Amino acid sequence: MFPALETELKQEVLPDPYEDFMYRHLQYYGYFKAQRRSLPNSATHHHVWKNNPQYLLNGSLGERDDLTQDTLQRKLPWPTCLSSVVHRQIEAVRRGISCPSRPENSGSFMADSLMLSSPLLRSRQLLYDELDEVNPRLREPQELFAFFSTRGPLQPPRWPIECEVIKESIHHIEWVPSLPEYFYQPTGNEKVPEIVGEEKGTVVYQLDSVPTEASYFTSSRVGGKRGIIKEPAVTLQGPEDNTLLFESRFESGNLQKAVRVDTYEYELTLRTDLYTNKHTQWFYFRVQNTRKDTTYRFTIVNLLKPKSLYTIGMKPLMYSQSDANTHNIGWRREGNEIKYYKNNMDDGQQPFYCLTWTIRFPHDQDTCFFAHFYPYTYTDLQCYLLSVANNPIQSQFCKLRSLCRSLAGNTVYLLTITNPSETPQEAAAKKAVVLSARVHPGESNGSWIMKGFLDFILSNSPDAQLLRDIFVFKVVPMLNPDGVIVGNYRCSLAGRDLNRHYKTLLKKSFPCIWHTRNMIKRLLEEREVLLYCDFHGHSRKNNIFLYGCNNNNRKYWLHERVFPLMLSKNAPDKVST
Repeated sequence: MFPALETELKQEVLPDPYEDFMYRHLQYYGYFKAQRRSLPNSATHHHVWKNNPQYLLNGSLGERDDLTQDTLQRKLPWPTCLSSVVHRQIEAVRRGISCPSRPENSGSFMADSLMLSSPLLRSRQLLYDELDEVNPRLREPQELFAFFSTRGPLQPPRWPIECEVIKESIHHIEWVPSLPEYFYQPTGNEKVPEIVGEEKGTVVYQLDSVPTEASYFTSSRVGGKRGIIKEPAVTLQGPEDNTLLFESRFESGNLQKAVRVDTYEYELTLRTDLYTNKHTQWFYFRVQNTRKDTTYRFTIVNLLKPKSLYTIGMKPLMYSQSDANTHNIGWRREGNEIKYYKNNMDDGQQPFYCLTWTIRFPHDQDTCFFAHFYPYTYTDLQCYLLSVANNPIQSQFCKLRSLCRSLAGNTVYLLTITNPSETPQEAAAKKAVVLSARVHPGESNGSWIMKGFLDFILSNSPDAQLLRDIFVFKVVPMLNPDGVIVGNYRCSLAGRDLNRHYKTLLKKSFPCIWHTRNMIKRLLEEREVLLYCDFHGHSRKNNIFLYGCNNNNRKYWLHERVFPLMLSKNAPDKVST
């Protein structure tokens, strides 16, 4: 209809949004001053990077080396012979406010050239052309641990600012018990202690600054509460004082109060999930100043579940520091006279339940820990992922990235595991499997199952290699790191059960769930997701079992049952049907 206009429209190339953003970004910070068209087409470059097999899962490792204000101030020896205009330009870059378009910055091009050509001022986030000319473009994202160095320290956990945290590092060895951990066989004569409380007992440990339902999360910091933290335990009066010393202000710990009601008998109160008044089932705490060959009794007085595996004899876990150091013995199930029963202290609100057990410590003056399940902390996860990133073989087919940050600012990790493909078509044909764990932080057994899966899929087993050839595995190993760090049983720092908020639109309140769901939606646009499996624990069921969705379409109503059936056939001694 309008030939001239039609020809002009065909010749006009619409600007790439990413290219346009980077042009403005580089120009604003004084790194680039050129025509818009001189930047390479980032979309084309990304397409090549994404589909070229040599770039797939390249396993590159990178330290964070942004050209930040602190870096400029500490490391860069500025030349003293530069003109005052260039000095002003550099100073503006250091303050992050350079604007070459202003007329007063007449020496900006000289400063730009200086910064782009000097090896001292270069950032490895920018790439240069073959002739080393001033024509930068953004480097493609680093594959593994771009957010911290694999040679440096791990990112320390961030706590709510109300939480007191001890400086001592808690570490447990890993081991596999030589014998099965049998349940305690109830006799029917187990003692049911009457709860007497602090009115008739002596408080030997109590945390004061604990966020409750009336408060809400505001901010976090490494190390939690500022200043000198209080000593919540009693002070021993001398070497003959046999009072146990309690502590739980470490990762995943959650003891609120300990009351000594007899010489060797203690009532324990668990801290509720932060910013709530409920969810007490997980426990993890430390005792010191033990006496050998003496029978102690512990009674947890504020559990919430009316039923538990403790009713049929499951034993609490105990860890002896002396046994770990001397005999390489780790966590093991211990305890006798185990009883789970309803609390006789009825306050007219929700009913509480008690768990009581007796224990004989193996050593005098030992440091021992008790836990509901085998603990697996956020630091444990980071240590494991760091070992994967440092493994030259595993890092070739395992990409590790940050999915998002939690409310407290802790990294939620995402692993992509698959063997490199020979062609883009082969890579595109792979179906996906999505796995996640620890949406409920107190279900630490989910993390151990996840670790077992990762050990297998990252191994050189022929089965693992075949699975990596066929599938792309997307793994979120810890969905709720904040809850894991503070010792919650079910909730995040929003005071909500994340497993009930997968339909949320509140990105800022539930970032871990929102970003996981968004990742899966993007994945579905690329390929078919064959399976999504979320690893949990359970307080009343034995062995391994699966819950699935019910498909209303009768054509597919058996599809969800295929994987559980395969699992039960391949591991009949482990799966409950």
